[in-house]
Amino acid sequence: MAHKKAGSSSKNGRDSVGQRLGVKAGDGQLVTAGSIIVRQRGMTFKAGENAGLGTDYTIFAKVDGKVRFEHETRDKKRVRIIPVEAEPVATEA
Repeated sequence: MAHKKAGSSSKNGRDSVGQRLGVKAGDGQLVTAGSIIVRQRGMTFKAGENAGLGTDYTIFAKVDGKVRFEHETRDKKRVRIIPVEAEPVATEA
């Protein structure tokens, strides 16, 4: 007699890996130029001053500095980078 295993639950043994989306750098955090700040689908976060927007809506830093999240509208935020000035190194004479 033919025997069949359980139905739909055991049929699909395939599962996709997570996409690792989300905020990668917090508010006030120091980042270097080129660092990814937010990985997203769509424009939940918008790129502001000194921040760039990639083709996959990834927001990245264009300069070294501190990250700032500000409200753009009620449901969208703008991400900008406040550059840090190079601090002069004190040399002992």
